Amino acid sequence: MNIKRIFIYALLIGGISSCTVEDFADNYTDPSKVSETSVGKQFTGMIHSNRLYVLPGYRDYFVVRRITSNRYSQVVGWVNEENQYVPGSAAVGERWSVFYNFMAQYRELQKVYGKLSQEEQADNRVFMIAAATYFYDRTQRIVDIYGDIPWSEAGMLSINGGDYTESYASYDKAEDIYSTMLDDLAGFADEMGSLTINPATEADFNTQDLINRGDIDLWIRYINSLRLRMLTRVSGTSELGARAKTEIGTILSNPGQYPLVTDNDSNILFNIHTLGTLMPANQFQSGLEDWDGNLAGKKILDHMVNNADPRLTYVFEPGTNSESGEYLGLDPLMNATDQNELVLTQTLSIYNRSTISRNQYFPGVIITAAEVHLMAAEYYLKEGQDGMAKSHYEESIKQSIGFYEYLRGISNNTEAEAPIEPTDDSINAYLGMDAVAWDSASGMDEKLTLIAEQKWLHFNVIQSNENWTEIRRLNKLDLNFWEDKSNQQNLPPQRWVYPGSEQSYNTENYAVVQPEDILGNKIFWDMN
Repeated sequence: MNIKRIFIYALLIGGISSCTVEDFADNYTDPSKVSETSVGKQFTGMIHSNRLYVLPGYRDYFVVRRITSNRYSQVVGWVNEENQYVPGSAAVGERWSVFYNFMAQYRELQKVYGKLSQEEQADNRVFMIAAATYFYDRTQRIVDIYGDIPWSEAGMLSINGGDYTESYASYDKAEDIYSTMLDDLAGFADEMGSLTINPATEADFNTQDLINRGDIDLWIRYINSLRLRMLTRVSGTSELGARAKTEIGTILSNPGQYPLVTDNDSNILFNIHTLGTLMPANQFQSGLEDWDGNLAGKKILDHMVNNADPRLTYVFEPGTNSESGEYLGLDPLMNATDQNELVLTQTLSIYNRSTISRNQYFPGVIITAAEVHLMAAEYYLKEGQDGMAKSHYEESIKQSIGFYEYLRGISNNTEAEAPIEPTDDSINAYLGMDAVAWDSASGMDEKLTLIAEQKWLHFNVIQSNENWTEIRRLNKLDLNFWEDKSNQQNLPPQRWVYPGSEQSYNTENYAVVQPEDILGNKIFWDMN
């Protein structure tokens, strides 16, 4: 195999990555090394292959998010520098190659499944629905960063018998990818609950499912909540807006048929059950805290402090040298010299280490009840059903508060002071604050701003990629950035550009999308 082929295999098509964690040795066999595997084992291997981009891994948080979405959403403070709004090649290449390695694992699963008899395929159908749901979740996230991507024809190197000349993938339109995924998910929503699963497959699924531990009800809620997210994302577009309105209405008005993630007991999380089995204990700590990455952004912290947010002491902690426990965030409009001097005083607040970065049981957050209620609130607001919108808006806040209580409750770290436990009175007082109260907002625009702010507060640094996506789509947060006059990209971008490997090795297909490969071009759902 020559060097060119190796590079394409690893970066463009996505090679079959090995699973080296000892605990998975008996549950998953790398199909690139042996001739036999199984649907169940390959399903586990697919999920395991990108675990550190679901669980809070070091490279995700330090190499990628630290200099991109964390800053673009102003959930962190940072010292301004030239060229800061151009995603670095390491970050771009990392996101791209991880996704396509993950896609290759999914294709291998499809290949294994395709060789089964019809009866065997029927027995293993539950694995394929769950795998496609998870694959579509990860696909949506990559589309929301890049826009058009190689997709329907990508990851086929193994299926094509190792012939890389037949495996160069053309780019699918972002809206077409969304349409295909929405079509399939609508079918899955009806099919999953009607499956007859034999006892042997059920036992295998319970063992191999790293996300929901074989809980079919949670998978159904995951499917419907993912549909709701995708439909909400495209609800303002001319291509898919009418469909989104109809399908969201159907989902929300039929909770028995289409149950959603509506409380924290049904959150979709990749949980750490035993320390050391899936990631080293310091992955999140190093990823968030190294190189002053753990500094509070001024605006998000001020919003929480000024409104006595019950989540404040769970999410942030005062700086080491802060006076009387004062909370202080870093202003992005300060000049770099003053910012550096302030950082050195160690008076700036940080994200709570015991709740977040040093919590060795911190889960991979996929979909939470707070997010689902905020999507429902947006739909009802736009449909003129103010009472329903208010109910979901307020419930989202209560669920978000409970979620942060849960995160602190599972932590094995006590370095930060114990948080102030929310009470019914403190929660009601927060809901009544002028900057928070639903009834204090006048008209759709102001109420949509409240929804956007609560998404921002709930996602913060934990789901910063999702945060940046919703900030772009809704365009309701008044975030001011220092203007980098040294660079043509003087403010945060609207998307990422493709990695250099696409220009070098997928030349013909890249040439089709090259005219649109610009940081300032918006993703198709961004109508603002």
